[in-house]
Amino acid sequence: MALSGHGSSGPGRSGSIRVVDASIAAGLRPGTPDDFPAIASLLLASDLPLDGLSADRPFAVVAVRAGRLIGCADVERYGSSALLRSVAVDAAVRGTGIGRTLVEAALVDAGGDATRAYLLTETAAGFFGRLGFRRTSRRRVSPLVRASVEFTSACPASAIAMTRPL
Repeated sequence: MALSGHGSSGPGRSGSIRVVDASIAAGLRPGTPDDFPAIASLLLASDLPLDGLSADRPFAVVAVRAGRLIGCADVERYGSSALLRSVAVDAAVRGTGIGRTLVEAALVDAGGDATRAYLLTETAAGFFGRLGFRRTSRRRVSPLVRASVEFTSACPASAIAMTRPL
């Protein structure tokens, strides 16, 4: 199933999202500039950085329930690599599969010629490990991804780098 929409801007963006969990399909859609205040609030509540984000660059995917944004995930493309970032789910609905669905939808949307996804995390290595990500040295991360705001300033040096093939 594909949901048409804006998706995140940048090279290789398809502008649509393929839903991987039909039970959440009705509330999963591409983010829009109007979503940014709610996304920023959710990210701040989850202790995630806003560095490099703006309403001018819509998010890859958001989850909405009863008219309220309850989750988000974004992907930035760097050549044949994808950087998964800003994955957050409202505390009241964590553990329900929304985070997994957001990550999978964002990574499917990254598609195209991307062959590998990377991320940084301080607190969710176990969660991402269950989704197929493995720890890696920052030196092994694509140089284009290492030059991103996420790697250069948004996340501390203590954040764990993880990767997964696409």
